[in-house]
Amino acid sequence: MAEWFLTVGGEKFIPFGPSHLFMLFLYASGAFLLLFFHHHIRSKKRLFETIRWTLFTLLLGCEITYQIWTAIHGIWVHNLPFHLCGIAGLVGAAALFTLNKKLMVITFYIGLIPAFLALLTPELPYDFPNFRYVKFFIHHIAISLTAIFVAIIAAKSGAITLKSMIETYLFLVMYALLVGLVINTLLNANYLYLSHPPTTPSPLDWFGSGIWYRLNLGFVCFIVFFLQFLSYRPLQQK
Repeated sequence: MAEWFLTVGGEKFIPFGPSHLFMLFLYASGAFLLLFFHHHIRSKKRLFETIRWTLFTLLLGCEITYQIWTAIHGIWVHNLPFHLCGIAGLVGAAALFTLNKKLMVITFYIGLIPAFLALLTPELPYDFPNFRYVKFFIHHIAISLTAIFVAIIAAKSGAITLKSMIETYLFLVMYALLVGLVINTLLNANYLYLSHPPTTPSPLDWFGSGIWYRLNLGFVCFIVFFLQFLSYRPLQQK
């Protein structure tokens, strides 16, 4: 186990290869079960608590073990949880722990689609059983499923509104300014992919370059948030 955890290399990761498709199937199955049984989940306290604390453990466990792994291998500075999925994982864990409405709303908006897109276009050098592969998929699956789970809870209370969507978007814009102007500059990093798209093919490759790249990021993010706002309505109780 220690040797596996400490290993850096491995077989090259193949996008949409067997191991990738398996993880996508795992995610799709989890998302389907949460959505199909959302009324049942809300009404059964034991099931609700089991899902809640399982997701909480996965989010926190993945982040802690990954930070230890990156520190051991000397790549900690460029792998801090400043990317959107990293922040979504931490905010999601806090939302699950506290069941705070504002945290749940933020988790829904910043966790669902970014983590899903990351699952489709993973920035991974090595395949299973490399630790980074295991952590990446478990973490991003947990982030996106957490976003669905908290939306199920938040929909019951009516916390997801157009106002809360706009507030979350403005929060993200302010966070992006902090990352772009301060964190990326100090660490010579590319958190939030504000400087350029990831090294692996992704939809961000279509966003142009320079100032247009950043403006397109902001515009598409707003559209995605609005579509998520519209899509949550079937989760509301009749």
